[in-house]
Amino acid sequence: MTPEQQAIAHLRSPQTIRANAHHLLQLAEQDALTHWQFHPEQWDHVVAFVTRHIQANYPTLEIPYHSRIRHFDAGGKPRARALQDQWADLSPQAQGRAWYDLIIVSVLLDAGAGPEWSYTEPGTEDTYSRSEGLAVASYHMFQDGLFSAHKDAPCRVDAEILCQLSAEKIAQGMQVSTTNPMVGLEGRAALLQSLGKSIQEHPKAFAQTGRPGGLFDNLWEQVVQQKLPASTILAAILEHLGDIWPGRYTINRSNLGDVWRHSKSPNSGLSEGYIPFHKLSQWLTYSMLEPLEFAGIEVTDLNALTGLAEYRNGGLFMDLGVLSLRDPQQTNVEHPTDAELVVEWRALTIALLDRIGDAVRQQLGLSEERFPLAKVLQGGTWSAGRIAAKQKRPDGSPPLQLLRDGTVF
Repeated sequence: MTPEQQAIAHLRSPQTIRANAHHLLQLAEQDALTHWQFHPEQWDHVVAFVTRHIQANYPTLEIPYHSRIRHFDAGGKPRARALQDQWADLSPQAQGRAWYDLIIVSVLLDAGAGPEWSYTEPGTEDTYSRSEGLAVASYHMFQDGLFSAHKDAPCRVDAEILCQLSAEKIAQGMQVSTTNPMVGLEGRAALLQSLGKSIQEHPKAFAQTGRPGGLFDNLWEQVVQQKLPASTILAAILEHLGDIWPGRYTINRSNLGDVWRHSKSPNSGLSEGYIPFHKLSQWLTYSMLEPLEFAGIEVTDLNALTGLAEYRNGGLFMDLGVLSLRDPQQTNVEHPTDAELVVEWRALTIALLDRIGDAVRQQLGLSEERFPLAKVLQGGTWSAGRIAAKQKRPDGSPPLQLLRDGTVF
């Protein structure tokens, strides 16, 4: 392996994501970060807040994974079950391929839509916003055949259609208008176009299917004794979808994706100065677990993945006082994703999610195996972050203003 390949592999590793995040948290505990201060005296309050939220919403503690599939059932409607019933006669591989088609496109459309956008489900008066709205909208776009090249098979996604997909077409499917604006529409379209191009340029990675769902077949071939490590799923996503992200930092012309510069990065060599997150790739990984389990595959080593460095989880720690800005005026400024302030916030979020997972497990008397981070995120932090935001701000917006292009936040 060349030095360039070693650096890329290092920055793609969830172990690196976790180690870098905890390095910055240690600096925060020493009051040595440029932008953020850590307040351990507020920690017990956050643990109690998240624990109460879990117990209220999941009294039996039977918590599903944090997954895009949860959002498809927004409003208590069993849309995911309807798809399973619809696909009941398909082989396990064909079902998995269809699930991955939907999940990959839906997750790539899932960056924050902004507080003004909402989606009214066709044939109803039910309105959804934010992640749930994006999920329900993408579900109906998928069912309506917007992504399919085959009129007789609407529930599929074809690369040739993705390559031609315009922001206007997405806007139509998402009910975007001057009175219902969406943040980052052009970025979403560009991301799906890049996905289509990548599938066409790397057909083997997608099992020659011409579909993002071909990634299911790719993973199927890596199953050993009906088991597959979660890190293998993430590795496949980072390797085969790495080209789709907009131009950012590169090593040897390889796009690093959700990796950013920070002056206090602990990395060395060619990865010096970088801090990786891979938030959407890990969100995809979490969302891809269940279709494998539907097909009888056991996904192992779930806790190798990290928490998600996004504004709901990060907002939880800001709104409940564990993290504060050295300069409070920075809450009035829109910050780009590559700002050191944002990089610090995201890294601290990942490290604190690890700690909240340990603390909540202790409170509930559950093991890490019984209550992996994928369930901590679903049962507690993500939705608790949303509640905390709503308590602080009527529109439930994040506590930090972010310049969003539809590809990270």
